[in-house]
Amino acid sequence: MKYIFSIIFTLLLTSSLISAQEIDARIQVSASRIQGTSNQQLFQNMQQSLYEFINNTNWTKHVYDKDERIECNFVITLTEQVSTDEFKGSLQIQASRPVYGTSYQTQLINHVDNDFHFRYVEFEPLEFNPNTHTNNLTSVIAFWAYVIIGYDYDSFGNRAGTEYFQIAEKIIQNAQNAPEQGWKAFENLKNRYWLIENLLNEQFSPMRDFMYIYHRQGMDKMADKPAEARLQIEEALEQLKIVHRRKPGSLLMTITTTAKGDEIVEIFKEGFPDERTRVYNIMKEIDPANTSKYDKMMKGPEEQ
Repeated sequence: MKYIFSIIFTLLLTSSLISAQEIDARIQVSASRIQGTSNQQLFQNMQQSLYEFINNTNWTKHVYDKDERIECNFVITLTEQVSTDEFKGSLQIQASRPVYGTSYQTQLINHVDNDFHFRYVEFEPLEFNPNTHTNNLTSVIAFWAYVIIGYDYDSFGNRAGTEYFQIAEKIIQNAQNAPEQGWKAFENLKNRYWLIENLLNEQFSPMRDFMYIYHRQGMDKMADKPAEARLQIEEALEQLKIVHRRKPGSLLMTITTTAKGDEIVEIFKEGFPDERTRVYNIMKEIDPANTSKYDKMMKGPEEQ
C-alpha cells in the first residue's frame, strides 16, 4: 500500500512540475484615455484573458520550478477604440531576474512597443500558432514572451537565448503580410523587426556577451565579491562600447541602457574613484542623452 501511495505522490509531483510555465506575468490594461466607453467590463475581461494566456502557455519544452519563473509586467495603455473589437495603444514590457544570494531583482528589459494595434472579441479564446499569423494580439504578446525568455537565458549562459530569439524571428516572418505595423523593416528602425535583427546579427554579438558577463559573472557575485563583480561589470560595459562604435544609436543599445542605466549608477557609486571614472566615460559615450544621470556616479558614497 505504501508503494502505491508513493507512486501516486510521484505522479502528482511530476504532473505539477511538467505544468509549471516559464513566465510569471502581471497584466494591466488601462483604457482611461478612451473617451465615452461604457463597457469597462470588456477591458477587465481583456486583462484576465491575457493573464491566463501568458501565464498558462508552455512557451518552451523545459520544466521550471515555481520560483524559477521569469517575473515580468505587461502594461497595455489603450488610446483608441477603432470599433467594437479593434483597439490601438502601446505595450510596456518589463522583465527581471533574481541576483544570486540576494533578494534583489535585476531588470533585464524595460521597453515600450508603440505599434500595438489589435482586435479583441470578448469571451473568444486567445490562441497562438507559431507557424502562422492569425491574431495580432497574441502574436505581439508571444513575440515579447520569447524575447523575455531569450534575455533570461542569455543572462545565465553565454548566448543561450538564441533558440528563443529565433522563434521570435519566425513570428516576425509570419507577420510580413499583416496589415498592422511593427513587423516590417521599412516601417522604422525602432520596431520589433529591428530588435530581432539586432539580437541575431553577428555585429551585435558583443551585446549578447554583455548580458552573460554582466549578470552571471558580475551581478551574481555582487553579494560575496563586490570588487570582483564590479570589474566584471566594467568588462561587460566594454562590450557595449564595441557595438556602439560599430552601430551608434541602435534600438538594442537604447533598450539596454534604459534597463541598466540607473543600476549601473548605483553599483559604481560604491566603486573606487578610478573605476567610477572609467565607467562614467563608457556610459557618457554609449548613452550621451543621459549624461546627467551618470554624473551622480562620480560623487561616490562619501559625497552622497
